[in-house]
Amino acid sequence: MTEIQFRRLALDFPETSEHAHGGHPDFRVAGKVFATLAYPANGWGMVKLTLEQQAMFAQTHPGAFVPVKGAWGRRGSTNVLLRKAKTATVRGALVAAWLNIAPKRLAQALETAR
Repeated sequence: MTEIQFRRLALDFPETSEHAHGGHPDFRVAGKVFATLAYPANGWGMVKLTLEQQAMFAQTHPGAFVPVKGAWGRRGSTNVLLRKAKTATVRGALVAAWLNIAPKRLAQALETAR
């Protein structure tokens, strides 16, 4: 998985836009961030998961998914080491992150389309 692939996957969700904060590209739906690229450094991504989702990804894909350090990680923010992550797995994490943030009408539309 590359940063370009991560960006393409993130932007593939309905009503998603790319912005930046703290010098890092981020991906938003309804103005809220669900994923970030190049955090904490190049070659990494971040997805906003629930604690249960975070535990599942970290356990089933050790080395690729790790909680963000500090309070953000204790709330579900999860780093993705892109070179160790498979595209399908990252897509699954991005789906979960997007669904966690998206308004209900968008989330229902995506679930119906799947």
